[in-house]
Amino acid sequence: MSAVPIPRHGPQPLYPDVNMGAPSHKPMLPTNNFGEPAPTSADMTPVFALKELVARLQREQHKIQDLLSSLGFALRSFNNLNQFLELIPLVASRVTDADGGALVLFKPNGQVRLQRLHCQEGRQCQDIRQAIEAATRQVTASSLGGPAPVMPNTATLDYEVSRVLGSEVQLFGTAILIKNVERGRLYVFSRDAEYTWTETRQKLVRLVADQTAVAIENDELSVELRQKERLDRELEIGAEIQLRLLPRQCPQIKGVELAAKCETANRVGGDYYDFIPTTPECAASTLRDRGVIKQGAGTDRWSVVIGDVMGKGVPAGLIMTMTRGMLRAEVLNRHSPARILQHLNRVMYADLENSHRFVTLFYSEYDPQTRMLYYSNAAHHPPLLWQASTGNLLRLDTLGMLIGLDAETTYEEASIQLQSGDTIIYYTDGFTDAANQSGERFDEDNLSKAFEWACRHCDTPEAILDYLFERVEQFIGPENRNSDDMTLVVMKILPE
Repeated sequence: MSAVPIPRHGPQPLYPDVNMGAPSHKPMLPTNNFGEPAPTSADMTPVFALKELVARLQREQHKIQDLLSSLGFALRSFNNLNQFLELIPLVASRVTDADGGALVLFKPNGQVRLQRLHCQEGRQCQDIRQAIEAATRQVTASSLGGPAPVMPNTATLDYEVSRVLGSEVQLFGTAILIKNVERGRLYVFSRDAEYTWTETRQKLVRLVADQTAVAIENDELSVELRQKERLDRELEIGAEIQLRLLPRQCPQIKGVELAAKCETANRVGGDYYDFIPTTPECAASTLRDRGVIKQGAGTDRWSVVIGDVMGKGVPAGLIMTMTRGMLRAEVLNRHSPARILQHLNRVMYADLENSHRFVTLFYSEYDPQTRMLYYSNAAHHPPLLWQASTGNLLRLDTLGMLIGLDAETTYEEASIQLQSGDTIIYYTDGFTDAANQSGERFDEDNLSKAFEWACRHCDTPEAILDYLFERVEQFIGPENRNSDDMTLVVMKILPE
């Protein structure tokens, strides 16, 4: 900018003979606050151009910020993933001033599909669509051509899309990554020969691709959450059904007092215990009275059963339910304990063989008239009998294999005379396998000692049951939970 030089001694009169105070008729140049000449309009052209450039850049920046803010709002607000994906090519092309954009997603089966395509207003992109679809079909064919679907080769996809579009289209593509796995590509293109993919434009496209990945992952997490909620509800129903299948309370049997408790490690467990009347009349009375047998029917024989399905969770619970139904049908045939286990094994063998699971089962029948206990064991933990008269501890066991292991196996049978004060505990391996923080198991020795102490100091089967559960909980620690189901049945012979 040129400046008019200013005289050292200030402005001189134009006409020396004229009064200095008289106004001059020659126009004076305007000055600034410092007395310097102000720039002319011709000198202002570069300043205005610079201001216009800055204003235009600010408008572009605000436009980009508004578009990205709108995309973030859509990400938070939209519940439909497809509605959100419709915005991706549009936003990607507008923030970069490109002609259009395309979103390509990879399906779990190896298919590559053009999900969305957008072209700016007035632009024709039918040839773009055909070119990208042709490239995706070719990459899909190579992904599905082998014995098993494989992830699409993104380098091949980029090459095919670029080759089909030709050199006159300026193309940029970036990955859509979810948990470090590429799930698609976002392409943005322009037909303008002067268009260049600057670092800023590339960053903007990557930012839109990252938002796309977040939306897809959120949608998948929502689907997983709904499936989990549905599974949790089904598990709750299964647990409720299983709880109803177990005895809601112990029956009243002449000369016997009972207590039972089952704690499952999961919502649905594989432990099983039951009290089964051995006559149809008694069974009908059980149904009428909901598990409480009146004194008139208390002299009939009763079966006391405990079992454990290998494994935990829903599969074990289903097998437990099947075992219960088949065993109750066998009991009504009035066979001996050994024959009942043999028939049960033959019936369940085919189903258990296919499931690769087995069942341990201890079956006993008690006769209130004679106080005889008849029993047979299918590889279950033997119940412990504490004899009140001698203070001895016996294991009630017979030879027999797991239910479902061998269809032709046979089972042995035994019996024992019970006396007043004798107490029996039926238990599952959740007691003996319970481990503390050091990895030590509660084992059968600790259970035997605790049971013997309880028989000497506890008056009722309920007190014995509570004490044994408390001992195991103390052993594993108050903050730990047993990893296996725990079931305990206590049977005490009352004085005559």
